[in-house]
Amino acid sequence: MSRWEPGARERLGGAALDLYAAKGFEETTVAEIAQAVGLTERTFFRYFADKREVLFAGSELLEQQFVDGAAAAPNDADPIDVVKAAVAASAEYFPEERRAYATKRAVIIAANPPLMERELRKMSTLAEALVAALKNRGIHDPTATLAAQSGVTVFRVTFAQWIAAGNDRSFIDIEQDVFAELGTLTGPNR
Repeated sequence: MSRWEPGARERLGGAALDLYAAKGFEETTVAEIAQAVGLTERTFFRYFADKREVLFAGSELLEQQFVDGAAAAPNDADPIDVVKAAVAASAEYFPEERRAYATKRAVIIAANPPLMERELRKMSTLAEALVAALKNRGIHDPTATLAAQSGVTVFRVTFAQWIAAGNDRSFIDIEQDVFAELGTLTGPNR
């Protein structure tokens, strides 16, 4: 492959994921990733700060989808409905064609404690952004924090079910069921 072919970022990301899955994250070098697609290490570093960034690139886009979803909720929406809108907006980030990639990425992260820590920090940052979006709508603490943390938990449970072996349901369908379960747990009869 020529290094001048378009899609270098995507090719590097795909090669990295394949190598991480085959050899392990720690055992894979940037040189091996670049070499797998006929590029140089220097080219790799034009697109990614380090080899972890291959797995976490795009986190800011997911966060922005959450924030935009919250902002787009009707003005009279209650806090949990704002959070539902935020999580629903994130479903666009998880179309069917992304499931195999997301599954492979999750396995790689689960096998490496420092990557798990990074993933948890990403979820914490996501919750903080959602708290801020709720506060921008005039929702105060502790309601904003409880709603945001609940939304991120629903997102995490939804994601885990979406990538589970044998699942063929869409992200949004699973998400709606998980929010319904949350409603059952916190409903007026509890």
